[in-house]
Amino acid sequence: MSTAEVLVARLRGGLTGAVSGAVSIAAHALGGGGTPSQSAVALLIATTLAVGVVAAGTRLPVAAVLVAGQVLGHLVLSLDTGHLHVPGPAMIAGHAVAIAVAALLVAAAERGCRFVLASLRRVAPTQFTPLRVPGAVLVAPRPPVLRGLRRSVGIVPRGPPVTV
Repeated sequence: MSTAEVLVARLRGGLTGAVSGAVSIAAHALGGGGTPSQSAVALLIATTLAVGVVAAGTRLPVAAVLVAGQVLGHLVLSLDTGHLHVPGPAMIAGHAVAIAVAALLVAAAERGCRFVLASLRRVAPTQFTPLRVPGAVLVAPRPPVLRGLRRSVGIVPRGPPVTV
């Protein structure tokens, strides 16, 4: 994978995970679930991180990863309140619309990132070559001979003397 494709994959993963978590919390609050506890938010963050890693590491359709993220987010937040329920048609329709909009936004962000990287590639030099400095000599900071000599006379880098 090229550097540009790695960057686009990371963008896709980050956006997919963030959108998945945000929509889960919003749907939970709009569905009457209230605000989640700190432990539920921590578990939801771990879940959205996993969703983002999956989205960045594979070429699965973003919509499929978002569906999985919504299901996992719903389970995490439902376990927090202590009740599992089957979502109604209105909640499923809301999630479907949110997934479709989020998938379009992630695809647009990927396309925009590729466009920006392509235009930067045209402007930036193709390869970076460091300038040569005539007469420059690399010197080791501590030659190994002197280190051994210092240790033999008892000068070692350590803390304060034992008597202190």
